[in-house]
Amino acid sequence: MKIKTGDHVLLLAGKDRAKKGKVLQVFPRHDRVLIEGVNRRVKHTRPKKAGQKGQRIELFVPVHVSNVKLVCPKCGKSTRIGYALQGPKKYRKCRECKGEFE
Repeated sequence: MKIKTGDHVLLLAGKDRAKKGKVLQVFPRHDRVLIEGVNRRVKHTRPKKAGQKGQRIELFVPVHVSNVKLVCPKCGKSTRIGYALQGPKKYRKCRECKGEFE
């Protein structure tokens, strides 16, 4: 998976399309990423005890990795990712401006 925790991404599909956010968590086994402030769901809970009120809990649900695109920190455009070798290290680079990702 080319997307890592801390990357800034652009959402390509869904009700929150064209929103940008930071990746909080990555789930490589399920090919999903959790993005800050995107794909919000509201869960209604029933009261557990007498006299207690029910609640609405906001949850942020993971998005499939095919629906997001990385945003380059150098040029600010959404871009594809390439890899380059620099000695024994492999690093990610922007296909647009050739800038290096951290």
